[in-house]
Amino acid sequence: MRPGEALALLNLTLPPLNGERRRLAAAHTVAELRRIARRRLPRSVFDYVDGGANEEHSLRGNARAIREWQFHPRALVDVTETSTETTILGHPAAAPIGFAPTGYTRMISPLGEPAVAAAAGRCGLPYVLSTMATTALEDLAIAPGAADADRWFQLYVWKDRRVTHELIRRAADTGYRVLEVAIDTAVSGMRVRDVRNGFTIPPQLTPGSVFDIGLKPNYWMGMLRSPALEFANVSGGTTGSDEPHGFTIENISQQFDPAVTWDDIADIRERWSGTLVLKGPLSPDDAVRAHELGVDGVHLSNHGGRQLDRTVAPIDLVAPVRAAVGEDFSVFVDSGFSHGDDIAVAIALGADAVFVGRAYLWGLVAAGEAGVARVGSLLTTELRRAMQLLGVTSIEELRAHGASLVQRRAGSTAPITVTPRMGTAP
Repeated sequence: MRPGEALALLNLTLPPLNGERRRLAAAHTVAELRRIARRRLPRSVFDYVDGGANEEHSLRGNARAIREWQFHPRALVDVTETSTETTILGHPAAAPIGFAPTGYTRMISPLGEPAVAAAAGRCGLPYVLSTMATTALEDLAIAPGAADADRWFQLYVWKDRRVTHELIRRAADTGYRVLEVAIDTAVSGMRVRDVRNGFTIPPQLTPGSVFDIGLKPNYWMGMLRSPALEFANVSGGTTGSDEPHGFTIENISQQFDPAVTWDDIADIRERWSGTLVLKGPLSPDDAVRAHELGVDGVHLSNHGGRQLDRTVAPIDLVAPVRAAVGEDFSVFVDSGFSHGDDIAVAIALGADAVFVGRAYLWGLVAAGEAGVARVGSLLTTELRRAMQLLGVTSIEELRAHGASLVQRRAGSTAPITVTPRMGTAP
């Protein structure tokens, strides 16, 4: 073989010169994006995203529980035309995937929430803005590209109900379609990594953080060139209040009301005319009660293992909650999902959509808006491939055949019966 022919056979290509493109070209999974983010972030910031509460049993258990389910594919099915398209609370989506609410996003990247919302719009997926965001909900609504996103707002119930009611009004006035009430934050979880690292907003200059500055100068220069970090929805400016609140990461969780009851949910239902979702580790009985109060859906979550440690993995709540509430009620799930195969499991068990948080944050660190969009694309592509290999061609068909397509791994404890979705494709 001649040298020229050998080189042609090798098909040698040079890596892109642009740093973001180069990082994306090297990342073929969410796990690889996480490794890139770990190299780019100071340890304290990486640990804030990556860590969980107490001994991190829930953090590890979430992913482990998802992988306790095994696929049992159908054979000899024509899967040439396979679509991941679906509807989420009546709104079309490119896949049963959403970007979950995350706090302090501009601490993770100066591009922050606007980049996530714009990527969600590009991907055709919903995005949930957190009360703890570093971009005000009004500012996000007019950010470039964000208008194309299906925007939801996650609400924490405050001791000062005036703040709660004002946030509800502002979300309605600025076009947020869904209000999602977090009910698992009576107190803040004990996140040992953050305490050990002295993680605050703004960052404390401890000896460790000074060392971090030396190791990650690009990160810190990006922070210095950006506007000051604040809890933009509740700290003056565009908050709808004439007085700044001066909240910090240490004291803001103390404003959340530990006395929230079902009466408060009923009150919020009266105040919010749009679609309403409850987010937390809800039992089947709690989900039924929410349904009876006029709530439109539940988002099963243990906060990614960041609140109560040793909490049941949300994936294990999907089937019993679906069985309890029936078909005319939406069931979403998060915590521990990092691959399209994980999403296929959840849909087969009865979920309407899966939300991811850490996954898109890794993409944001790696390559900004393009990195977040890459996460949406990766998960959608992985889900489509899983569907084809399972022998189904639509999300409806995946749900309909879920009981036969996913089963607990042999030897697993606490088996859960999968309830078939009725009224879907045979």
